[in-house]
Amino acid sequence: MAASTQLQSGGHCTTRDIFSSMEYGPAPEAANPAQAWLDAHGRSFGHFVNGKWLKPEGRQTYATKNPATGETLATTLQGVDEDVEVAVEAAKKAFETWSKLPCHVRARHIYSIARTVQKHQRLLSVLESLDNGKPIRESRDCDLPLVVRHFYHHAGWAQLRDTEMRGWKPLGVVAAIVPWNFPLMLLTWKICPALAMGNTVVLKPATYTRLTALLLAEICTEAGLPPGVFNVVTGNGPFGSKLASHPDVAKVAFTGSTEVGRTLRKATAGTGKKLSLELGGKSPFLVFDTADLDSAVEGVVDAIWFNQGQVCSAGSRLLMQESIAPDLLRRLKQRMSHLRVGDGLDKVMDMGPLVDETQKKSIIEFVEEAKAEGAEVFQVSEVIPNKGLFYPPTLITGVDTTSRCVREEIFGPVLVAMTFRTAKEAIVLANNTPYGLAASLWTENLPLAMEVALSLKAGTVWVNSHNMFDAAAGFGGYKESGFGRDGGKEGLYEYVRPAWEGEPHPNPGDLNYKTFAATYGAEVPPIPGQKDVNRAVVFVQEDQIPSVDRTYKLYYAGAQKRPDGMYSRPVSGLSGDVVAYVADGNRKDVRNAVEAAHKAAPGWGKRAAHNRAQIVYYMAENLELRRLEVAARLSTLTGITEQAALKEVDLSIQRLFYWGAYCDKYGGSVQETLLYGATVQIREPMGVIGIACPDESPLLSFVSLFAPAIVRGNAVVVIPSEQFPLPALDFYQVFDTSDLPGGVVNILTGGRDHLTKFLVEHQDVQAMWYFGSDQGSKFVEWSSAENVKRTWVNYGVQRSWEDPEQGAGEEFLYHATQCKNIWIPMGEIFAN
Repeated sequence: MAASTQLQSGGHCTTRDIFSSMEYGPAPEAANPAQAWLDAHGRSFGHFVNGKWLKPEGRQTYATKNPATGETLATTLQGVDEDVEVAVEAAKKAFETWSKLPCHVRARHIYSIARTVQKHQRLLSVLESLDNGKPIRESRDCDLPLVVRHFYHHAGWAQLRDTEMRGWKPLGVVAAIVPWNFPLMLLTWKICPALAMGNTVVLKPATYTRLTALLLAEICTEAGLPPGVFNVVTGNGPFGSKLASHPDVAKVAFTGSTEVGRTLRKATAGTGKKLSLELGGKSPFLVFDTADLDSAVEGVVDAIWFNQGQVCSAGSRLLMQESIAPDLLRRLKQRMSHLRVGDGLDKVMDMGPLVDETQKKSIIEFVEEAKAEGAEVFQVSEVIPNKGLFYPPTLITGVDTTSRCVREEIFGPVLVAMTFRTAKEAIVLANNTPYGLAASLWTENLPLAMEVALSLKAGTVWVNSHNMFDAAAGFGGYKESGFGRDGGKEGLYEYVRPAWEGEPHPNPGDLNYKTFAATYGAEVPPIPGQKDVNRAVVFVQEDQIPSVDRTYKLYYAGAQKRPDGMYSRPVSGLSGDVVAYVADGNRKDVRNAVEAAHKAAPGWGKRAAHNRAQIVYYMAENLELRRLEVAARLSTLTGITEQAALKEVDLSIQRLFYWGAYCDKYGGSVQETLLYGATVQIREPMGVIGIACPDESPLLSFVSLFAPAIVRGNAVVVIPSEQFPLPALDFYQVFDTSDLPGGVVNILTGGRDHLTKFLVEHQDVQAMWYFGSDQGSKFVEWSSAENVKRTWVNYGVQRSWEDPEQGAGEEFLYHATQCKNIWIPMGEIFAN
């Protein structure tokens, strides 16, 4: 009889038996304190609002079960609309005083929560494992220390808000919606920065896992947090949408599936709410032939079987260099045979149960489909208990890039393995996914590690490690893994707005998204003879003759291009006369311009920052050479005085210098995490940004928008002012004489909303900036949901482009970049 079997059956087991088998006996964690807390509440919970329990009559309930045993732990309420109203009203009222507290007082409150959580740390750990099923080792040694770390870290940010976040202010009521895989840790990632910046919070935990959120709310009250600052309401998915859509909610912070993220993006479109999304992933785990294979195998265990693979950043795609693939797979299969699967409260278990029966069915479906496609499936099924929602660690080989198990997030303990030959092929395979949440790479070659890390399109890259987190380093995704960051200073920006900006209250009404701005050429029909045309003249030897006609074309790929539709649109001056005709761009012109931008973006982003700065300074130099000419045209077109026009030109030159100075001064930092090593934050370009400019200050707004985007390495497709496009078109010659590579700046004239429609719907545009109407803003946000594109819109509210805070604030850099954190551990000389 094996040693573990003897121990489980109560039989005698000698030390020799244990060392012979090297098997673990059970080491159960006592659940008594958690059960006592449940009993103290009668195993029936309401909402926690305004610092007290709220249990309205007539509500349906949901039974929370232990996924390891099926035992019912407690019942919680299924909230209704009225409950949302009560919770949001409590948070709104609390915001009036919480946001005005001195920073030091708010810091003391958050610090007190950290200390109080530590006092109840074991209780929270046990309750988390009971509720979610995860191994107690993970909740005790990973989740809860991170929870405590976030409260301590953000107590510091609360203290420093008025110095480190000068020029920003809190938003108001934040709706936080979190998933079931890390119920307590992820809610902490939301509420800590929100509270530190002076906001109040209404939290909706996941349906399956509600208990630790309710316990934390009690703990916050015990710690002295004022009533209404942190509230917890429970309910189903539609209840969460009700919370997110509430008119008094200023911000929605969501972690969960990409599908639900899209739904929330559409639900909040045009409302003025700020939104951050941390969504799904299909993270690559790259192993090069220079890797320590034994370490890589242990890394795989942490990457895919941590929390049963129910991790958004799970390393679920194993990419191996061909030469080491057979050896690595052999070692991996051997390691899989030693994984222990069982009740999460047993301290020797590596994996616990899945959270729910529906999750298990979904995983089985993925694996069976892979088998049907001819893939090889390796499982260690003999380690699985007969009772409970358990699933064996699984390895799938013999798949290709089109297989569903390779493309889609399985969210379970299933690893798919493929091979590559060269580092370039590895990068292509790793980036061949709509997701971009995280990645890890394994090699002892540091130059290779850094070059690959910079080439991966992911928000977090771990070198020779996986699933490392800290409050000082932001976590979030690229592409369809969402936008926004949790943690670090970069995460604070998700919970503030510029100090000058008022809370937006747009009223776009209902939109027909299929027909909005879909008609080409209908806004300004180019019918000759409708209006008087200003005909320019020149004097040659005292004779007045017509000037050579100037044709304004589109500008992309570094050259002037005729529009695909061969239509023009009139541009009228203030008197109503036609000053000029400009090209009327359409869908195909957008396609061509985006293609040119995509070709230019990689090379432009890799240029030395100093070189980018020189080109922008050169633009300022060449614009100043044409200062009087540009000002005269601006005055004629807009009707402003010549003095005001000269001021706008001079401010545009100054703005170019300002943004040129930021070319080499916003690249990133080294984060002060708990890692023994370096966590390097890189502020990377978004890629291709679409920009729709406003009509006010047509030259200055154009410069103020394209310049910060390109200085940070992006390529742009710009729609200049629809009413006054000529100042932007005068920049063609500035670009051509400033050594700007073709395709970095592309300009399309035409209907702002019509061209915006095709830019925001384009799958290869990474971000869309829109400064137009409230209806156009709503359309941009709604349409961006398709590929979870980052957006920046004005909701129809004009800004003063002359004001440095409004026309050149830090928010421009924030929207022009996305943060990547590269984790580089050490330990060759000294122990970690």
